[in-house]
Amino acid sequence: ECTQVTGSFKARGALNKVLSLPREQAQRGIVTASGGNHGLAVAYAGRSIGAPTTVYLPGLTAASKATRIARWGAEVVRAGEVWDDAHDAALARAARDGLTYVHPFADPDVVAGQGTIALEVLERAPETDAFIVAIGGGGLMAGVGAVARLLRPGIRVIGVEPAGAPTLHESLRANRVVELPAITTKAGTLAPRRSDPYTFDVIRAVVDEIVLVTDDEMRDAARYLLENVGVGVELSGAAAVAALLTRRADLAGASRPCALVCGTGTDGC
Repeated sequence: ECTQVTGSFKARGALNKVLSLPREQAQRGIVTASGGNHGLAVAYAGRSIGAPTTVYLPGLTAASKATRIARWGAEVVRAGEVWDDAHDAALARAARDGLTYVHPFADPDVVAGQGTIALEVLERAPETDAFIVAIGGGGLMAGVGAVARLLRPGIRVIGVEPAGAPTLHESLRANRVVELPAITTKAGTLAPRRSDPYTFDVIRAVVDEIVLVTDDEMRDAARYLLENVGVGVELSGAAAVAALLTRRADLAGASRPCALVCGTGTDGC
């Protein structure tokens, strides 16, 4: 998915959401908050239909991503240190100015767009018997997991989070959505302090386990992908591969796993 337009899977969900909006509503403007990749996708989607677009980014987001978002024609606003801060600011802007907020993960249209990945994988590689998927807010995991379970009820579904942002891992353990007291990972696109009840409920129903990987393990996986596959990815893009290389992911006998490389970038190497 790192070869998708804007560099990640996020264009799937953003386009699905934006194209579903009534034209007059979209033309009033769309706004989002992002660690980077979703913001790029929404900027691209907004430009595709000619809608004014604003993207709120936390301080954790690399300047290079802010620059790329602006190149797609979106207004970029910095707010807070982590995604949750930018999210609150973007929601306030949407309410004040009558804009449509495009949530990066807690939206059925966005999740459905991400789920098209599983449709394509199972069509092209029907022997796939496990998915290993990185989790930030959980939209990708919810979409891929739901489609995979629908088409192949016995398939194994494994989520991967940074050890420095175990949002869904801790929520599943508590059996409720929890807010982390702090974020310590540098994988900014996998680093909300809190998920959402919608994605939490979907993930709880479809995932077999969620495993944690460190930033160093993601960095090693990114180097592995660059050296052996010729693909340059950011830390978050290498998370699923890290779970395989470290054998942290329990495949439970699956012999044809699919690890999603979800985002391009340079912070991995």
